[in-house]
Amino acid sequence: MGRVRKSLVISVVVVAVVGIGFGLYWFQPWKLWQDETVDEALPVAVGTAAPPATAEPSTSTEGSAPSTTEPSAPSTAEPSAPPAGPETLADGELISHEHATSGTVKLVRLADGSHIVRLENLDTSNGPDLRVWLTDAPVKEGRAGWHVFDDGKYVSLGKLKGNKGSQNYTVPADVDLTHYSSVSIWCDRFNVSFGAAELRQA
Repeated sequence: MGRVRKSLVISVVVVAVVGIGFGLYWFQPWKLWQDETVDEALPVAVGTAAPPATAEPSTSTEGSAPSTTEPSAPSTAEPSAPPAGPETLADGELISHEHATSGTVKLVRLADGSHIVRLENLDTSNGPDLRVWLTDAPVKEGRAGWHVFDDGKYVSLGKLKGNKGSQNYTVPADVDLTHYSSVSIWCDRFNVSFGAAELRQA
């Protein structure tokens, strides 16, 4: 009986240790006290002017008549305008869901026609497997808004770079932005929103 009891105790201890290890890996509670600040500038395309065209030197053949071509007048064409700067198409303020969250979300069209979602002055909690989602879900306050963002259409723009700061997230070129109206800081591991913002036309 003593040997059986000892084996049972060892088995219980092993299961407990494995369970605690798995729980720590899954929940990663230490992240709640670890801040990651990432500050990125808004991308600005810099246009480069084409080099001015140079006239070919004229050549003459011995004995030929002198050229009567008048020298060409200097070009009066206007230099090409630099590309337009980034344009904010929509924006919104983040509200808190499972964790206190604040900051501004902007949908920005860059000079080359591509789009980004920009988080400015973000302040939320750290956590496991946080993502930035562009979604079609309504933004609701309180618990009613914690779990709605995976009910319809959504596009993951990648892992959250930092729980504090200002950051840029590229929107894939094939995404039809007319189908999306909100942004969520989404915990993919536990299917819950840390915070979200409704995008309103700027």
